[in-house]
Amino acid sequence: MNSKPVIEEGQKFPLTIRRLGINGEGVGFFKRNVVFVSGALPGEEVTAQVIKVKRNFVEARILKIRKSSPHRQEPPCPIYTACGGCQLQHLAYPQQLVEKRDLVVQALERYLKGADIDVKETIGMDDPWYYRNKSQFQVREKDGNVMAGLFAEGSHQLLDIEQCIVQHPATTRVTNAAKQILEDLHIPIYNGKSMKGLVRTIVVRTGLETGEIQLVLVTTRSELPQKKELLERLKTIDPAIVSIVQNINKEQTSLIFGDQSVTLYGKETIHEELGDLAFDLSARAFFQLNPVQTVKLYREVRLAAALTGKESIVDAYCGVGTIGLWLADGAKEIRGMDIVPESIKDAKRNAWTHGYKNKTTYVTGTAEEWLEKWSKEGYVPDVLTVDPPRTGLADSLLKTILKVKPKRFVYTSCNPSTLAKDLQQLTKLYKVEYIQPVDMFPQTAQVEAVVKLVLK
Repeated sequence: MNSKPVIEEGQKFPLTIRRLGINGEGVGFFKRNVVFVSGALPGEEVTAQVIKVKRNFVEARILKIRKSSPHRQEPPCPIYTACGGCQLQHLAYPQQLVEKRDLVVQALERYLKGADIDVKETIGMDDPWYYRNKSQFQVREKDGNVMAGLFAEGSHQLLDIEQCIVQHPATTRVTNAAKQILEDLHIPIYNGKSMKGLVRTIVVRTGLETGEIQLVLVTTRSELPQKKELLERLKTIDPAIVSIVQNINKEQTSLIFGDQSVTLYGKETIHEELGDLAFDLSARAFFQLNPVQTVKLYREVRLAAALTGKESIVDAYCGVGTIGLWLADGAKEIRGMDIVPESIKDAKRNAWTHGYKNKTTYVTGTAEEWLEKWSKEGYVPDVLTVDPPRTGLADSLLKTILKVKPKRFVYTSCNPSTLAKDLQQLTKLYKVEYIQPVDMFPQTAQVEAVVKLVLK
């Protein structure tokens, strides 16, 4: 009989925390059951109480910390426990970097048992606060007051966030002023239950190097009441605002943006610089949220690509062209693709700005679709670079990569689990030279990793 002993909700027991889980919770084992304890740290001994029993694991809360981690600290954010946007403010930053490397190692142990892979130490930040260049705060109304913020973890209750210590101060300042203007002008606010109302999200992006700010109002329809007055007041929030955009999202969805964007004031894009490169970013275009660490991340991508000036590169999930253009001076040719048309438009503009128009090709569509097409035309890239969403590579793209067989492959991942799962497939043909974790999101459980793969 191998069945696990039954554990019931409300049950209390002592527990030693062995490691950190993928969502920042402590992980322990009780009578062969995996127990996740929110807020617990590796090495701690706690009294835990079960709050949920699932098929493969148990969720518990801390009743008492009997032995505290030497790395535990008081979280500086007053709404830290309610918000859920950060998961590791109670863990000293140097140790966050240690645990993030371990998250990568854990994922490899799950999917690539016995594989000897060199996982380097995590590259961290000198100042791990106020780093996010973009905020996307949901907007709701309560008792006539307009609120903007994030939903409390695991609930539909919106936390009105007036100060966030991982957001660039300009993003919260502009958001706070915009919500006050919406309140003063009685602009209808979206109601998540009735699906009525107009303004659903305030998005603010700032250029850390240029200081330019873009303000986006995501609305349920295109009509804007008191449009002239609203715009005049939004423009006066900050002289650095160079772009005000309205994005229309009519769908009942958790996605922030809809397909249609209208520039209401100023430019369609804001200008940002990364190292020696400059980029124009439209409202929906993907751009890394931590530019300081992005420079370090892309240096690692360049190192892994090991360019000599003769290589052709395909930059899959290219966004506004950042990775490809970062590599362009060491390559013969860059081709990139993305499913967001505005991103491809930005990528073409960015390539032209940097004088790479003649060595770059950017197309709209999926990576597998274009790799397959180009392969049939006799084109196989020397280097493939990918930076996919958290879900990892699509199965169809994995199959295409294994069929097309680029010589070198640089995989930038923001999710150790899906990375390890994809490596399980890719290691059929590729050798993993090393993995370099990079901390793009201090105070959270997220970790980015650059992987160098070489065709066996």
